[in-house]
Amino acid sequence: MITASTLVNSSKEAVTKALWESDPAIYDILKKVIDLPTAREMIFAYLDSLDRHYFNVYSPRYSASHHIIERNNARECIRVLKNIFRTENEMLSSFSALKRLLEIAQNKEEMLEKTEKGFLCEFLYLFRGINGDAGIANLFTAEEFNTDNPQERSKELDNYARVMHSRFRQFRTGTDQVVSRSRFELRSRILQHYGASEDNWNDYRWHLKHIFRDAEEIGKFVELENDEIKGLKEAKATGISVQITPYYLTLFSSPGRTLHDRAARAQVIPGVNYCRTIAKNRECGMDNDFMGEKTTSPIENVTRRYPQIVILKPFDSCPQICVYCQRNWEITDIEESSLNQNRINRAIEWIRENDSITEVLVTGGDPLTLDNKIIDDILNKISSIQRIERIRIGTRVPVTLPMRIDKELIDILYRYHEWGKREISIMTHVESTGELTDELTGAVKSIKQAGINIYNQQVFTYYNSRRFETSFLRKSLKLCGIDPYYLFNTKGKEETDDFRVPIARIEQERKEEARLLPGLARTDESVFNVPRLGKSHLRAWQDHEPVMVLPDGKRIYRFYPWESKISLTDDYLYTDVPIYNYLQRLAADGEDVDEYESIWYYF
Repeated sequence: MITASTLVNSSKEAVTKALWESDPAIYDILKKVIDLPTAREMIFAYLDSLDRHYFNVYSPRYSASHHIIERNNARECIRVLKNIFRTENEMLSSFSALKRLLEIAQNKEEMLEKTEKGFLCEFLYLFRGINGDAGIANLFTAEEFNTDNPQERSKELDNYARVMHSRFRQFRTGTDQVVSRSRFELRSRILQHYGASEDNWNDYRWHLKHIFRDAEEIGKFVELENDEIKGLKEAKATGISVQITPYYLTLFSSPGRTLHDRAARAQVIPGVNYCRTIAKNRECGMDNDFMGEKTTSPIENVTRRYPQIVILKPFDSCPQICVYCQRNWEITDIEESSLNQNRINRAIEWIRENDSITEVLVTGGDPLTLDNKIIDDILNKISSIQRIERIRIGTRVPVTLPMRIDKELIDILYRYHEWGKREISIMTHVESTGELTDELTGAVKSIKQAGINIYNQQVFTYYNSRRFETSFLRKSLKLCGIDPYYLFNTKGKEETDDFRVPIARIEQERKEEARLLPGLARTDESVFNVPRLGKSHLRAWQDHEPVMVLPDGKRIYRFYPWESKISLTDDYLYTDVPIYNYLQRLAADGEDVDEYESIWYYF
């Protein structure tokens, strides 16, 4: 049987052969029918009969006895196939997967040439699934245990734990001794180069004055890969801002990129594809506001998607610019940033006059880049609105500039944090365990000692999507004093393709990896942030469903808004990245993709 690892190296013809062998009945229908409507009618009848047989105790298929887990998976695959083969979904997507399968079955070679392996793989696994041949087995142990026996069950759980901890050992935090030593050496070189002192290093203003922006500056301290140099040069040529604080640069491996620092590098060094796509969009006048924030902005500097909470954006820059930021269309270079006090005051007055608002998320840009006096003024004005119960501050400063969390700032936050009346909380964004340094932990400790909670909003990208990588981050975050809050699916923006991961992978991670962690370490919720409408959970069919597979293997999903049970709100169609391409990329990076094989059965 072709597995995920062999698929990567198999020819298209071999995959096609395996596809038809996985369900000869469907192949026979497609090969012999005259037209598409007849094929659709016959396949729907076949799928209906399978569905009945699996759960009919009088059926011969039932007596053949597939395990209930395989039968349940078969039912899900039948449902997905019906969705994909529906005429309505063909109209929605302007493509018919059933027609393409019909053409391939009838040996129309030009159609096979126009079809990617990712498309064939989707149906190979779906056909296996509907026949109860998904091969669902215990991924984490080859042994068979009697789960009715408490001692045997305990051994099985030990096996799960051993596999998890074995994978954890592949990853490092920023407090690892080897990593810390390397960071200290790099810090010393940076200070020596600028003739600076430890006092300078501990002053966030010094870091803001020495932000790294191009390949020449960065290359003085760390070895850059060819693709990184090309990306930085392309950014300079296309006028795309690059900002890396001296502190954050110490998270880079000096001799060159490794598996341990690649997430940090990718987050701040734009790729050539990113720069060229942004430049092309600018040239043709395309609106890069992917999330449709302008359509949910009742007044300047305010975004509103929910009944009781609004986003207030007082500042339009950050100490450091993240490549995949959803607000990259409005984030400016820190040297060009501005603070319009009149607009901020008008926005706060709008909040004051709206009786529905009880919570404000102050974000941007990074508001903690601002001077303490300005932060104090903003928090004071929001806190003067008596009904405001919570003020969240969205900031990546603990990660990019932890020395910014000084005593004066802590005192300001504490002043407006009133027990039983108003909560101040910090929403930060840690992407990789390499970012969890002693400096970050010290900043978090200062905040927590003031009674203020810190929550993490992670974006699930290619660079933190290896087996158990995000679970290790969750566990490490909790030990640092940060609560996992959201796990965001990467946005569908074309320029961020290098970061994107199939929705199926984030669902798989939640079910097969995060589920092995203690409950308090997996408090985050996996979500897809629907443009204009807000967050949709990535757990249930009621919130989203696959409606088509395109010739290149991309799934199209239909998302239903969070208020779908209380309002007739429009749906949203999203085109995902192909699972096959993701597995191919993992294999090229040395991952055993057979460990990810169940990804095809997450919808």
